[in-house]
Amino acid sequence: MSESQISDAIQAAIAENPVILFMKGTPDAPACGFSARTVAVLQSLDRPFAAVDILPDPRIRQELSALSGWPTIPQLFVDGELVGGCDIVMEMYQSGELHELLGLDATAGEQAGEEEPAPGAPLTIENRL
Repeated sequence: MSESQISDAIQAAIAENPVILFMKGTPDAPACGFSARTVAVLQSLDRPFAAVDILPDPRIRQELSALSGWPTIPQLFVDGELVGGCDIVMEMYQSGELHELLGLDATAGEQAGEEEPAPGAPLTIENRL
């Protein structure tokens, strides 16, 4: 697969999936703490999302960053637009902005916010590896 084909596949994935996370690893087995934390936040909102593991081919990360203008992973896209990485997703989650962006009731975030230590747990485990 050429870089052009990879870029086309990334663009198609972003266009076809209302919420998509480009991450290291998979939602069931994140390969870095930032990806794990972002997945945990999305899962706590109980909103379906697609995920793409960028690790199998370094060109995926290269082409993704060229398209988005964002150098780090994970990268969350909603309705075809880059939201940002882990820090931005966390800030938006805590403020209720992420709920609004995903069409969810922000009061649901208050309940999810009470459970926020759970999303942090994979980060602790990941940092010890």
